[in-house]
Amino acid sequence: MAGTIDIDTLIQIVSSGGKVTTGIDVYNCNGTLLLDKAFIVTSTKILQLIKESGIKKIPLSADGKSGIWDAQGKKMSTGPNAPVSESQVTDSDEMSSILPDHPLTSLGKRLYEIDESRKLAHENYEIAKKCIKKALNDIKNSGGQFDHAEVGSHVSHLAGFLTIMDNPFSYLTREILSCDDYLYNHSINVCTIGTAIMNKFNTIFSTMISGHLNSSESEAYDPFNKSSGMPKSIYHHFKKDELQSISLGFFLHDIGKVMVPDEIMNKTGKLTLEEFDTVKKHSYELGLAILERNNLDNPFITNIVKYHHSGLYLGEPHCYPDDGQPERIPLYAKVCKIADVYDAMTSKTTYKEASNQITAVTEIFRAYARKNALLQYILQSFIKTIGIYPPGSIVFLRNGQMAFVLESKGPLIIPFTDAGGKRLSGKPDPLDLSDPGVDESMKIDNRRSIKNPLEVYELLPSYLRYGYSETGK
Repeated sequence: MAGTIDIDTLIQIVSSGGKVTTGIDVYNCNGTLLLDKAFIVTSTKILQLIKESGIKKIPLSADGKSGIWDAQGKKMSTGPNAPVSESQVTDSDEMSSILPDHPLTSLGKRLYEIDESRKLAHENYEIAKKCIKKALNDIKNSGGQFDHAEVGSHVSHLAGFLTIMDNPFSYLTREILSCDDYLYNHSINVCTIGTAIMNKFNTIFSTMISGHLNSSESEAYDPFNKSSGMPKSIYHHFKKDELQSISLGFFLHDIGKVMVPDEIMNKTGKLTLEEFDTVKKHSYELGLAILERNNLDNPFITNIVKYHHSGLYLGEPHCYPDDGQPERIPLYAKVCKIADVYDAMTSKTTYKEASNQITAVTEIFRAYARKNALLQYILQSFIKTIGIYPPGSIVFLRNGQMAFVLESKGPLIIPFTDAGGKRLSGKPDPLDLSDPGVDESMKIDNRRSIKNPLEVYELLPSYLRYGYSETGK
């Protein structure tokens, strides 16, 4: 090993335009991979995640596979006697997966960062999945008890990861071929989506309140008005410990379903009224009973478990428990409901196929737009978090090609068929559709019918199937 470098020093180098590759995998104390040995770090986000995990020094290998480069591409010294090389940083042969087959452009390197972030998220996802499986199995076998301290620790780590990483939705397991592990995946997905929405809401809503506190009512900050200036932040609606409790509530929102008989939960046909009444009890009766048995009296968790199927506005149909007063439902429980609905729509269940993510966003927006002021802020946070074209969406281009959305910002897409609908060979360049130089023929054609993921799954090359679960195992 060549030695180590202080994490703060490394953050400073990268934030100034430098790059680093360690040559050694970096893990946290739980054995989760935080940084792949071949990854060329060009963003401080992953380094911040490592720092948040308590790691203060980063190891560097001595086998020639590690290196630190400054903003001009000159290799920097990693020791007191090490010479400074004038060689330029080169792209590693291990840059593969969703990358093009030819040398990378700056946009291709951005794609590489997405791919590396996906690997880290997959590690976190699998750990969280084992955690929720163990918890639900313990509940079932013991009649209601589980190690909530262990669950809380895992969720806290997951929430920290989601806070640092901007785009967790590329990494969610989409159930389009199997629903064997639906409850486990759904719990993690709702936690992931809900946490990101809450973080976005906390920023938007707190900024709005700060605007009112900093100016007269006529000059108050308006998050929907792009010309409105950003006020000084002096107000935070939710504190860090409250957000962690909320994330734990999202993770446990469906905990009561483990006590619903399997023959009802796994039924493929339409439920009878009596069966549906049993299912509904998973929130306000069975879920609350489990929390009580485990002495979990945290009001954030209790409210989420109880109210995540309640109405978001007066008169919303098919809601429970329904006391006719949606304004009394905590906003974080309303966020859970939107996250729950979105994930349920975009995943395969025992009674339906998965919907396209774009369809789900559109239907949720239409259902809840212009209902009440607070719901508007929640909905705004949802749209800004998920995007109009969520990662994993399938879109048609104006030239007839189909493309996979990698990032909602842009959006960043990668075509995977030709104009005739045949799968492309090789890995084409990603396209950032916000780039003014993009040809009009490569823009999204909103006139074409949206495809469901299952309809195009066989056309997707393997490097674009990573977000979909084939076996549910």
